[in-house]
Amino acid sequence: MNSTPYPRITPWVGRLITANAVVLLLLLTVFTSPALYSRLAFDPAHAFARPWTFITYMFVHGGLLHLLGNMLMLFVFGSAVETHMGSRAFLLYYLYCGVGAALFALGLSGLTGVPPFVGASGAILGLGLAYATFWPDAELIPFPIPFPIRAKTFVAILAGVDVFFAIRSNNDGVAHIAHIGGLIAGFLFFRLQRLSRRGPAAPPRPVERVVMVQTGVPEASRPMPAAPARQRRRVDADPVAAEVDRVLDKISAQGLGSLTAAERRFLDEVSKQKKQDH
Repeated sequence: MNSTPYPRITPWVGRLITANAVVLLLLLTVFTSPALYSRLAFDPAHAFARPWTFITYMFVHGGLLHLLGNMLMLFVFGSAVETHMGSRAFLLYYLYCGVGAALFALGLSGLTGVPPFVGASGAILGLGLAYATFWPDAELIPFPIPFPIRAKTFVAILAGVDVFFAIRSNNDGVAHIAHIGGLIAGFLFFRLQRLSRRGPAAPPRPVERVVMVQTGVPEASRPMPAAPARQRRRVDADPVAAEVDRVLDKISAQGLGSLTAAERRFLDEVSKQKKQDH
């Protein structure tokens, strides 16, 4: 398979990775007090007394492996989602899913014991759901699985695993309830968005394949442009170029006024990136 290094790290994904890494470094070297760690973690029993923890817990991790796993998923899912949604909407969605994960855990704490937890997993699984919503048939090859899995199937498997272990209530040190909360927050976001959407549905998104942190566009047939004035890019072009083609086709067919706010933001992001590259 001919794969290209996609996605390129995007602005807020890079800042979030840096922030998480700096927080872990400081907690391991400078601010080593267990009391500070507990005051940054989200504890349903003290949530209203420590409202800042609805945000701070997302930037605290239990160790280097915990951080690396989350940041790898943030890079793979987040860069593509930020490119599609735009930086501001991406950041708000990320924080929304993280807060939603904490609220879900808080709501269930009255029914079952929910210990304090840290980590960006809830927000990142919300990004995974967004990725599967935008590109449901994208093929992921998560290490160490040697064969491709569709994005929608992969996210469903992650959800099923978290539900299974949350029901078993085995204290394995993983905040499965928070993971489920992040997925539910993302689902509600897109569900409400679909209910409020007006006008015709957007054309289907191009399919891509992700190999760890790389993707390429599979050899698949694509719709031919309506007018021969502009030729399609090669099928092995990266998905950002394919999305540019789709938006330009829409302008050619329906005019500039037909673009959604997200599509306009996408073109602005691409234009800014091209200027930086040159």
